[in-house]
Amino acid sequence: MSLFLSRLVKPALVRRSSSVSLLISNGFSTSLRQSPPCSIIGAKPCLPLEYFYRSGLGTLIIANANVADMSCLVRLEKKVPVDLVHNDPDDTMVTIGASHGWVASLKDDGILRLHDDLNPVASDTDPKRIQLPPLVTLPHCQTKIITNVSMSSSSPEDDEDCVVAVKFLGPQLSFCRPAQSKPEWTNIKIENSCFYSSRVMFSKKDNVFRIPGSGGHLIGSWDLREPNDKLKLQNVRFENLPPKLPTPIRELMDSCTKSEHLVESPSNGETFLVKQYRKTAKFVEGVAQMKTQFLMVFKLDEEGNAVYTQDMGDLTMFLSMSEPFCVPSTSFPGLLPNNVYILDFDETAMVNLVDGYPFVSTNGESDAPYYIPPQNILDSES
Repeated sequence: MSLFLSRLVKPALVRRSSSVSLLISNGFSTSLRQSPPCSIIGAKPCLPLEYFYRSGLGTLIIANANVADMSCLVRLEKKVPVDLVHNDPDDTMVTIGASHGWVASLKDDGILRLHDDLNPVASDTDPKRIQLPPLVTLPHCQTKIITNVSMSSSSPEDDEDCVVAVKFLGPQLSFCRPAQSKPEWTNIKIENSCFYSSRVMFSKKDNVFRIPGSGGHLIGSWDLREPNDKLKLQNVRFENLPPKLPTPIRELMDSCTKSEHLVESPSNGETFLVKQYRKTAKFVEGVAQMKTQFLMVFKLDEEGNAVYTQDMGDLTMFLSMSEPFCVPSTSFPGLLPNNVYILDFDETAMVNLVDGYPFVSTNGESDAPYYIPPQNILDSES
């Protein structure tokens, strides 16, 4: 566990049988019985150590996304494979993404697997693990380094229409339907290099996967209803740009690396295009640790117009190595509207859109930088 995490308060031990009631009693979405958005902190090895060495299991530690108490950790009695949370350089299995509360891992045998172990309300006595077919590498592509994973629904084990999308660093984008009797990969080779380092997301409103190009001026999409081997492209026109920024801020932005994210509102399907500016804050053992310096959000309409905004309405946004999402702020007391939570391998931050720069930002290593979206507790208990 990183030095950053070790400085936080000692987590409170919560019995497995009371975990769900604890999540609700903290003032979170009692009407819908949903767990609050949370982040994966770690997995403490089970005692005695002989059992841990034999089983490789630890107790899951999460942090509820609550501005009022960012150091509030919860250690459940939910047992999870420690190597899903803390990847070792010598491990044959590496966790490479998350979506809808599922995490994806990739072994050196080229097989991608889905796990619900890190979902705080999923069963630890009957965890769901799905093995997908061996990845197929297209000519002049690679399938070892993955930018992110996206899913069209939260039921890849029994929903035959559920599609898993995997975006690799470079030209390849791959899709698979895990619940089909004979699942196989559909592979797309993207010709335009502006998509090579981009992340894929699923639009529930339009039933398509989308991917933003570098700079955000181009968006590619893949329609589940009309599958083909090419992306449909849409030009983006930026309107109502932010007022002229002070020279120091513009110079700072020019010195940053920039990434783009597409995030969809769960309430009305409104799509946001987020531009994130990061810069090296320090070097740790020769490795650069990045820090978010500035953030801009644009509302994106169906015609491809991107309008700068500092007001997302009653929404709080979450950006991490999981598929990005946003939630209604008033449904989860403690969350602030128009705030963006950021979690990466080397950073934990929070940005208020009125200002555009982080008012909370901490560098520290995280082995599993995944925000888990709200989970339906009733479904998990039935």
